[in-house]
Order: sequence, then C-alpha cells, then structure tokens
Amino acid sequence: MTESTWKPHLQHGELNTEAREELPESVYAFPKQRKEPLTDADHVKNALSRFDQVEGVSDSDRDLAFANILKAARHFGINVEEKNWHQLGKRAHTNNSAHPS
Repeated sequence: MTESTWKPHLQHGELNTEAREELPESVYAFPKQRKEPLTDADHVKNALSRFDQVEGVSDSDRDLAFANILKAARHFGINVEEKNWHQLGKRAHTNNSAHPS
C-alpha cells in the first residue's frame, strides 16, 4: 500500500485561486499536480466523488491520491467504504458522497 503524504492544514474562508496557490503540496490528494485540495470534510467528499474525473495522472499518482484521501477522511471523521481507488467509479459508493444519489 502506498504511504500517504497528506498533512492537515487549516484553511479559513473560500478556497479561491490565490489561496490554493499558497497551500503546501502536502494538503493535496494529487500533490505533484496540485489537484484536489483536502482542507476540510467537504473537500474530501468532493475529491472522492470526482476521483475518476481527474485527468493527466498515472496509476501510481492515483494510488498516492487515494492514500491521501483516506488519511484526510480519517482526520475529518469521514467513513470511506472503498478499499482502493478502483472501486471509485462514476458514482462514489461511500455514503458520504459530496453529491446525493
């Protein structure tokens, strides 16, 4: 299993473009690409629901991103039912999806 690089980062207010540029790589699901910030529970849920929409990343990038999402989810008290990113499809299976079924 891939080891997570995610670390909590307190972010207040709306995450606009300028604020995103100031975030450390360690707060992103995809740190190298700076995609899917995991700054709060809503962003973690969004990253889960949009996981399959992220383009331009390798399978190893997805392994790392999923490990980061799991770590952030635990931190924010979100239950993730999926055991690996291959289980995330067009509709996230987790009950905490950002988008209602």
